[in-house]
Amino acid sequence: MSEFSNWVRKWWPGLIPLAALWVAAIWTGTVPVEQHLTAQAAAALKESVLDKTQIEVAGRDVLLSADAFSEQGRRTAVDQVASVPGVRLVNDQTQLITEVSPFTWSIERDVVHVMLGGNVPLPAIKARLLEAAHNAANGAEVVDQMALARGAPVRFDAAALLLIDQVSKLKEGRISLANTKVTLEGGARELGGREAIAAALKNLPEGYTVEKNALYAPPYLFQVNKDPVASTLTLSGYVPDNNAHAVIVSAIGRKFLGVKIEDKLKASAGAPQGFLAATTAALSALSRLSTATLTIQDRNVTLSGDALYPGANTRISEELAAKLPQGWKPKAELTVKPVAAPVNATICQQLLTGLLAKGTIQFETGKAVIDPDSAGLLDRLIEAVLRCPTSQIEIAGHTDSDGDKEANLALSIRRAQSVADYLIKAGIPKERISAIGFGSEQPVAGNDTEEGKALNRRIEFVVR
Repeated sequence: MSEFSNWVRKWWPGLIPLAALWVAAIWTGTVPVEQHLTAQAAAALKESVLDKTQIEVAGRDVLLSADAFSEQGRRTAVDQVASVPGVRLVNDQTQLITEVSPFTWSIERDVVHVMLGGNVPLPAIKARLLEAAHNAANGAEVVDQMALARGAPVRFDAAALLLIDQVSKLKEGRISLANTKVTLEGGARELGGREAIAAALKNLPEGYTVEKNALYAPPYLFQVNKDPVASTLTLSGYVPDNNAHAVIVSAIGRKFLGVKIEDKLKASAGAPQGFLAATTAALSALSRLSTATLTIQDRNVTLSGDALYPGANTRISEELAAKLPQGWKPKAELTVKPVAAPVNATICQQLLTGLLAKGTIQFETGKAVIDPDSAGLLDRLIEAVLRCPTSQIEIAGHTDSDGDKEANLALSIRRAQSVADYLIKAGIPKERISAIGFGSEQPVAGNDTEEGKALNRRIEFVVR
């Protein structure tokens, strides 16, 4: 065996620790460098807008992996890492996120969820949209199904935030965006919600338009319950505005005798076209009933209750159908109130006088045409006349002193005859009815005031 072999055999156990020390020295020198470069590269990218960023350092070489949102942003990120002192080489594995066309986004709600879907252009915008959705969800769970993508139109975030604000007005539905076109589907939470959303979307950023608005509103409901015992009308539901409210209350004052109004109406947009005309016609019909309910739901008018005398139910149904605006649908469910027990002439006179003390039969100015607002009073007079079937009824007309005396006399006769004809048409035997006029000869008040003249213009019923 050679002298060298002897030397190796003698010294090789001592070489192993030396090799280990050499490897350790290399490792302990490299690891801090790689950690330092990793930290510096991350710091260089702090202001960059990237997603799924990964930095791996081997020696002085950096592998950079990330999703970028623009080509300029991608190149800038690579250059920022390459400029870190000590970096020798950047292995660029960055890529652009997918570009989509059309660029779509949506927000949808049901009873318990608010779901965001489609695409968003940046993580920061995604975070803002999620925060806005939580604020608009009214406690509903927010589900994020949005994906990052390129291709968003200008001011996408402003448009999406405005659309999210409308979610609180929805009971259920979906609002979607395709490039700059907005589509709305579903149901508004309250009356007027559809109109409120449409008004808000007038503030969409320039270039954005509503392509389709298929939102529906809850039924527009107006309801009146009539209680003849308590002499009360209970109004509930909605009217278009304060002016319409005033018109309805005024119409009730003209058509109904001494009723107390319990007014629970609220103003809301969304009334169907022709609402006031339909409501006024329906109130006229309601005034001619005893216990009754009127329900107007959208363009459907339902009237139920008791007419005051036989045949009146048919006439009321027919006249309501004729007076409703085109496109409105009537449904009359009318019965006839049983005729009350007969009374003698004295009680009959008291009944008639009491009714005429509560209201006056009105006519068109200077004419013998009965005002439709007086139909309710006339039907109650007929109901009273039917309770004294053997009595004769004289209908007397009176005027104020304005104008020619002979003309007033003639007008009073014609007006009395118009009332007599109304009763006869209702089924009162014509041999029981007579008409007479006195013109201005029997005033009950002075003719020097408008109030006095109004009292003198009257129809009286006299039981013979």
